[in-house]
Amino acid sequence: MRGSDAERLVDGLDLRQRVRLLTGSDTWHTPPEPAVDLGAIVFSDGPAGVRGPGWDERLPSALLPCASALGALWDEERVRGLGRLLGDEARRKGVHVLLAPNLNLHRSPLAGRHFECFSEDPLLTGRTGAALISGIQSRGVAAAAKHYVANDSETERLTLDARLGERVLRELYLPPFEAAVRAGVWLVMSAYNKVNGTTMSESSLLAEPLKGEWGFDGVVVSDWGAVRSTVSAAASAQDLAMPGPAGPWGEALAVAVEAGLVPAEAVADKARRLLRLAARVGALTGGGREDGGGAVTGVGRGAVTGVGRGAVTGAVTGAVTGAQAGPGLDPVDPDLGPRRRLLRESAAASFVLLENRAGGLPLDAPALGSLAVIGVHAVEPRVQGGGSSEVFPVGVVTPLAGLRAALPDRVRVVYEPGPRPAGAAEPAPMGARYARDPDTGLPGVRLRVLDAAGAVLRSQAQPSGRVLEPGLPPGAATVELEAVLHPDVTGPWTLGLGGFGEMTLHVDEVTLLEGEFPPETDDPAVVHVRPPQHTARIDLEAGRPVRVVARRALASATGRATVLTAAPPDPEPGRARADALAAAGAADAVVVCVGSVEGGESEGRDRDTLELDSSQGRFIREIARANPRTIVVVNCGGPVVLPWRKDPAAVLLTWFPGQEGGAALADVLLGRAEPGGRLPTSWPDALADTPVRTTRPTRGVLPYEEGLHIGYRGWLRSGREPAYWFGHGLGYTTWAFERIGMPVPLPGGGYEVPVEVRNTGSRPGREVVQVHLARPGSTVERPVRWLAGWAAVRAEPGDRATARVRIPVRALQHWSPPAGGWVTEPGRFTLLAGRSAGNLPLRAALDA
Repeated sequence: MRGSDAERLVDGLDLRQRVRLLTGSDTWHTPPEPAVDLGAIVFSDGPAGVRGPGWDERLPSALLPCASALGALWDEERVRGLGRLLGDEARRKGVHVLLAPNLNLHRSPLAGRHFECFSEDPLLTGRTGAALISGIQSRGVAAAAKHYVANDSETERLTLDARLGERVLRELYLPPFEAAVRAGVWLVMSAYNKVNGTTMSESSLLAEPLKGEWGFDGVVVSDWGAVRSTVSAAASAQDLAMPGPAGPWGEALAVAVEAGLVPAEAVADKARRLLRLAARVGALTGGGREDGGGAVTGVGRGAVTGVGRGAVTGAVTGAVTGAQAGPGLDPVDPDLGPRRRLLRESAAASFVLLENRAGGLPLDAPALGSLAVIGVHAVEPRVQGGGSSEVFPVGVVTPLAGLRAALPDRVRVVYEPGPRPAGAAEPAPMGARYARDPDTGLPGVRLRVLDAAGAVLRSQAQPSGRVLEPGLPPGAATVELEAVLHPDVTGPWTLGLGGFGEMTLHVDEVTLLEGEFPPETDDPAVVHVRPPQHTARIDLEAGRPVRVVARRALASATGRATVLTAAPPDPEPGRARADALAAAGAADAVVVCVGSVEGGESEGRDRDTLELDSSQGRFIREIARANPRTIVVVNCGGPVVLPWRKDPAAVLLTWFPGQEGGAALADVLLGRAEPGGRLPTSWPDALADTPVRTTRPTRGVLPYEEGLHIGYRGWLRSGREPAYWFGHGLGYTTWAFERIGMPVPLPGGGYEVPVEVRNTGSRPGREVVQVHLARPGSTVERPVRWLAGWAAVRAEPGDRATARVRIPVRALQHWSPPAGGWVTEPGRFTLLAGRSAGNLPLRAALDA
C-alpha cells in the first residue's frame, strides 16, 4: 500500500474508529472496519506449526522440527522452504499473521524456551530468521519477529527487568531483529519484559532503532497482554494491543488524545500501519492484497473467508499428504507427499551426530538380523516443546514405527521400554489407546458443554482429553469430559485433571478429585495452555472398563484449558531393566532412545538442571556393555549433559524433530540420509562449567553480567572447553581444511573469503565452513573471536570444494556509545576458518 493510499483511508476514519483498530476484538482477531472495507486480521501462534485461530484437535497441523533444529541446518534455502510450508498452512487455516519466528538468543541453556530459538549467535539467528520470514511472507502471510528484545528466559518473564549495556544490545540482541527488518518482516512483537527499567511495550527502542534507523514500516504488536498502560504505551511506538476487546486502550486512549496526553498523529500512524498490514495480507476486502514488493494482486475477499467470525476455511484432509491417521498414531506412508517429504528430509538434515566410533553409524541393514529398540522415547517421543508453540499434529511417526517400516521383514525388531525415566510419570491426555467415547464407542473422549442447570448446550467427539479452546456457546457454565477407560494392565493407574477453578473427577462411583484449584500465576502459557495436573491413583483391573467423568466450572480468570489424563502402572523397574538388557545382548545392534520428559522444556518456566535423570545414564552404560554396537538417540530441544557420551558406539541428537521424526531417524541410522546438522549452540559437560547459567532475576532484576560473552564467546573467555563446540557435527564422511585465500573486497562492501576443503572420506557429503574474526590487541573489549560468516559445500569422496564465505562490513565493526554508531577499529584482524568454534585450523590476515 502506498503512503498516500494509507493516508486516504486513515483520513476517512474519526478518532474513535482509529482507536478501535488498535486493540484486538478477541484473542486472535482484530476488529473489522466497514468504513474502509477492512475485515478482521487473523493471528495464530507458531513457529513449529500453524495452529489457527482455535485449538481444536479435530483440525490438526503440519508439525515442523523445532527452531533449534532449524538453526542446526545452517541452510537458508531449506529454512526458506519450510517458511513457504508455514505460509501455505496459514492460508489453509484462514490465518493472516503467524507469530514467528522467535529471534531471542540461547543466552543460557536453562532457558525454558530454548527449543523455540535458533541459536546462541546473532548472525546465525539473524540469517536463519530472515530466511524463514521470506518463506512465510512469500505466501502473502505476515511473519512476526519476536520477542523484541532480551526476552531470553522464562522465570518472571512477564515482569523481569533485563539490565544490559548499549553495546551488548547493539552487538548481540538487536542484530537478529535488524536482519528481520532488512528481510522485510511485516510485524515485530514487543516482549513482556522490561529492558533497563522500561517495559518493552513502552520502550524507546520501538522508535529507535526499530522504526527510525532501520526503517521498519510494519506493525508493532504486543505479546498477549503485554500492553499495561494507556498513555505511556500509546505515546511510544507500540501499535497494536492484543488480545481484546478489553485492555488499557479503547475509549481511554481516545480520551487521552482529546486531553492532549497522546498526540493524535501517533494514533494516526498506528492506524496507517495496521491498514498497510491489512493490505499486505488481504484483509482489505475492497482493495486486494499487496505482495512483498507493494503491488496489489487482487486476491481481495477470496484470500481468507469468514475471518470476521473466526471461521477456519479450507479442508483439513490432504493437508499433509499420507499422514491422516490422526494425532498420536504412526502414519508411515511410502508414497510421501511433498510436504511430508520436506519435513522428513529437513528433520534428517538437522540431526547432529555427536559421537561415532568403530563404524557405529550408519547401520549396515543387509547385515542386520535383529535390532533391539529400547526406551520409552521410542514409542512416546517428544516431537515438540511445550507452550504457545504447540500444535495438534496430523500424525506422528515414532522412532519404533519408522525403523520397523524401513527395515526388511527378515530383520527382527524387538522393543523393550526399559525403566521409565524419573519425571516421566505425568499422565498423557486420555486418548485412543485406552479411551472410548461413551456415545459412539469409538476411540476418544466425549466433550460436553453444560449450562448452569446441567443441560447440554454442545456435545462433540474429541480425539483426546486435551481441550484448550472448546468454543463456548452462550450460557456455558461447565465443561465436561467423559470416557470409558479400558485398562490393559492390572494395578494402580494414575488419573489426572489439568485446569484451574472448581473441578471434579469421578471413576464410576468413586470421587478421585474434588475442590477449588485457583491459578497461582497469570502467565498465559500456564493458565491457557499447560495448567498443572492434579492426579490421584486408583486400582483398576485389566479388561474391566470404567466410566471416567471430569468437570470444570467455567469462571473468569481460570483459563481455557481442561485436560483429562491417564497413565497405566509403571513396569517394575528391575524386571524392565533385565528385559531390556537381555534384548540388547541378543541383538546385532541396539538403538536406545532417551530425552526430555513431558513438560520438561516449555514456555512459562525455566529448567533447573541439564541432567537427564541419573538412572538413564547408568542404564545406557549397562546397555553399551551388553552390546558394543549401541546407538543412543537423544530427543530434546536444548542442551543436556551426557556424562556417558564416550560409552556407546554413536550418539545422535534428533532435537524435537516434528511429525516425521521417526521416519527421518530411520533414514539417518540406515545411511539413506546424512545427519547434516551442526550445533547452533555449545553444549556443556556440566552445568557448573557453563559461562551463563542464571535465568532467575533477583528482586525482579536480571543483570546480563556476561556482557558480550555468551555461548562459545563465553567458553573462549573462560578458557574451558564445552563437551561440544558451536558448529560441531560429524556427518558420515571426513573433511580436510586445506587452504584459506586472501579476502577479496566486494563492490557493495565487505569481503569474500575462499576456503578450500577436501572430502577425505568414502561417502559424498556436505560440510559447513565457518569463518571467525579476532582482533588481537584491540583497544576495546571484544570476544576472543566471533562468527563472521559461513558457507556450505558438497563434494564427492576425494574431491575438493571451495566455500566462498561472505564477510559483511558489520562483522568488523563494534558499536560505539560515544559516537552513537558503528565504528571500525583500524588495524589487522585475523580470519580463522574451520568446522566449529573450537576447530579453526586455517588463518589469514585482514587489514581494516
